[in-house]
Amino acid sequence: MRFKVTPAKVADASVTVPGDKSVSHRALLLGSIASGRTEVSGFLAGDDCLATLAAMTTLGVDIQQPSATEISIQGVGLRGLQAPHKDLDVGNSGTAMRLLAGLLGGQPFDSVLTGDDSLCSRPMERVITPLTLMGAAISGRAGKPPLTILGTATLRSINYELPMASAQVKSAILLAGLYAAGTTCVAEPAVTRDHTERMLRSMGVAVSSSAGKVSIAGGQMPHGCQVQVPADLSSASFVILAVLLADNADVLIKNVGVNPTRTGVIAILQGMGAEISFENPQLFGEEPVADIRVRSSRLQGGTVDPDLVSLAIDEFPVLFVAAAAASGKTVFSGIGELRVKESDRIATMAAGLRILGIEVDEADNGAIVHGGRFGGGTVQSHGDHRVAMSLALAGTVAADEVIVEDVAAVRTSFPEFQDCMAAIGAVIRLEEDDSV
Repeated sequence: MRFKVTPAKVADASVTVPGDKSVSHRALLLGSIASGRTEVSGFLAGDDCLATLAAMTTLGVDIQQPSATEISIQGVGLRGLQAPHKDLDVGNSGTAMRLLAGLLGGQPFDSVLTGDDSLCSRPMERVITPLTLMGAAISGRAGKPPLTILGTATLRSINYELPMASAQVKSAILLAGLYAAGTTCVAEPAVTRDHTERMLRSMGVAVSSSAGKVSIAGGQMPHGCQVQVPADLSSASFVILAVLLADNADVLIKNVGVNPTRTGVIAILQGMGAEISFENPQLFGEEPVADIRVRSSRLQGGTVDPDLVSLAIDEFPVLFVAAAAASGKTVFSGIGELRVKESDRIATMAAGLRILGIEVDEADNGAIVHGGRFGGGTVQSHGDHRVAMSLALAGTVAADEVIVEDVAAVRTSFPEFQDCMAAIGAVIRLEEDDSV
């Protein structure tokens, strides 16, 4: 499947984007091990979250889905999961793989976590190591999935310093910590998204956070609750990018999660001169939410603060395109984590932008993007959903038609992408492969 993109005028509009993927994953996992029922609205019905839903169902949890964006979970409690009768296939979802590893590490039964070819090529040592220190019997194939987890009676608490900032690894350790004797503490070298901590608190679990450390005492039972999932800031970032690149547009994106551990993309774009503001602030449970207003802006390159990297780790494909449209050059550093995402996002974005006429200098841990004008051409996403959408948006202001290949994975996180873009005037057509 491919996107065929032709330049079009982005118009003023008020739009919504799908629910937050990170919050949707966590609602499924924590609701499943809670006591009582958890009702979720705003759920993201993308492939990644549906894979997590299927995995929890295989583990014996009764989950009903009365509509695409609503789920009802009858929690089984901390010790109520059942041994799966088959491998747990989480598709392309690294979040599901790592968080489930933490959840399953303390179960009394054996399980196997697997995924698609892309996920099975991604390193998992960073989650295997701390879980092993806690007493989990977990192994992979050269540190990669499938992950085999053997039943463990009791985990032990640890004090663990993350060698690299990772919300997924932190969350895996905290979930395992629920099954550990004593108090588990995780220290992180930089702030990462804290959706797990917020949702645990909303379910009555005591989690302490201070001075870069998060602690949780084992044996605490989450209690089912109402979860309203905010719109996904990562998805909203594509709308934001389209508006910034346009000539004269003013767009309001409704009810977006603006958790401060996620808003690095906003801070970076504002530092480049983007006119972005928050309106109507409120809370969905423990999660801060606001409407985001964005207006077309002239962007200026510069040096991106490495301290913001962990707060924008999923949005760098968007930022690469913004940098390519900015005047001057933009210097990114401290982004080596991008090389082990769904694709090597530094290399994939650099290759795509070069085809579109943009100069990019790569480094192991960074890149320099030289601002210019987008030409047309055919670019490869390498099956990476965020790369596919970012390069498609470059096509909305390119001199000629842009074709983005291998875009089926977009449905994992933003199944309404083309419709949402059409609502603001962008023309992005989905085409099947010629052989289909």
